[in-house]
Amino acid sequence: MNAAFDASPATAWQNAQALIGQSVADIDTPALVVDLDAMERNLAHMAAYARAHGVRLRPHAKMHKSADLARLQMAHGAVGVCVQKTDEALILARAGVTDIYISNEVIALPKLQRLAQAVRSLPDTRFAIAVDSAAGVLRLAQALEAAGVGGEGRIDVFVEVDVGQGRCGVPPGEPAVDLARLIAQHPVLRFGGLQAYHGGAQHRRDPAERAKAIGEAAWAAALTRERLQAAGFTVPLITGAGTGTFALETSSRVWGELQVGSYLFMDADYARNESAPLAPVFEHALFIKAQVMSRSAQHAVCDAGHKSHAVDSGLPAVWSPAGLVFANGGDEHGILRAAHAGHPLPSLGDTVWLVPGHCDPTVNLHNLMLGVRGGLTEGTVERLFRVDARGALG
Repeated sequence: MNAAFDASPATAWQNAQALIGQSVADIDTPALVVDLDAMERNLAHMAAYARAHGVRLRPHAKMHKSADLARLQMAHGAVGVCVQKTDEALILARAGVTDIYISNEVIALPKLQRLAQAVRSLPDTRFAIAVDSAAGVLRLAQALEAAGVGGEGRIDVFVEVDVGQGRCGVPPGEPAVDLARLIAQHPVLRFGGLQAYHGGAQHRRDPAERAKAIGEAAWAAALTRERLQAAGFTVPLITGAGTGTFALETSSRVWGELQVGSYLFMDADYARNESAPLAPVFEHALFIKAQVMSRSAQHAVCDAGHKSHAVDSGLPAVWSPAGLVFANGGDEHGILRAAHAGHPLPSLGDTVWLVPGHCDPTVNLHNLMLGVRGGLTEGTVERLFRVDARGALG
């Protein structure tokens, strides 16, 4: 096929590679763009925070789904990464990410069989997984044993405790002891500690409300650890936390590992949180470049609709030009209106920069991200990031 008429992902990647060294103005729209300078400052701030407070950093790679970014985070001190899906873990592992924790329950045998084969075929990669049921423990052990995985403690298993999210996890206290006993019966499993994540607290705007929720979560996690210790179990680690609350988990001294994810890019929804004391401030680093494609006296229309950004946490915010509000225009279009009467609208062909409402599902809509150095106005394209685990739902 003539490459000039080929819009396949492979050709799109080749075309994007040709942009390296070129001006940001040459990027076609809509496109997902990473401000490398801002991202690297975010990366450095979080790594420095974890070092200063003596906590392990395990960023959530389900946010960026990129092996290159996962390795970059590990090069800056992260012990490994988290994912939520088995296939996310397998894709990143095959791309060279060597320490991956599936911080979610997996009970489907086909998924567990794929994981078991990876544990066997990638002996230098550390895998871990969360459980909240006896079936989850037993099926995991059976899959590993059927795949011929041997030896003591070939995969770490974390018991998830519901610390307030109201989603997965056993109730605090004795139920975790029962699962730890079951894990101990299988030589291919090793009890790794507790998964204690309160996702519902991440976007509570008021710092006092977030503090109250994490205080209750800390009590639940600490109680469960005490019950396990009373039953004779060592609890090597309590892992959890997110970008909205990690300073609270750290100060509690209950958690030993932070599973922050969005800090690297920051999205419009997290920006709506009131800042918490003692937490570093992160910058927006993920943007959608769009172009004005239609214009009326009342509004402008850009070419970035729902196919280019997720809307589960709200519509994108307009970063530039200032003074504009983004409104729903459907799958292919975004409506731009003046935030105040009399403010000028952009002209036909003008560039518009958007901050997505939620970075994780927005990234999942794209095959690649373009890394720009030197700012969104005068910068140049320096590198590309492949979204390796895009669509990895299994």
